[in-house]
Amino acid sequence: MEIPKEAPAFEDALEELETIVERMEDGEPSLEESLKIFERGMDLTRTCQKALDDAEQRIRTLAESEPPPDATDADETSASND
Repeated sequence: MEIPKEAPAFEDALEELETIVERMEDGEPSLEESLKIFERGMDLTRTCQKALDDAEQRIRTLAESEPPPDATDADETSASND
């Protein structure tokens, strides 16, 4: 199994991680190969977790910087009805 050195995109990392899990569950690889695959799986897990953390932070930043589009309309409507 060729082990790429660069960090893959989230979707690619997740797909490779699923493949690793299937191979490990099948008991196919030798002990030495299992250790290498496990190490790769841990790297992929870190890559995925970092991507998720980054996405969550971006969402929080966006949510805090702009009010939801409906919130302004609702505020104007309720103020005009008072």
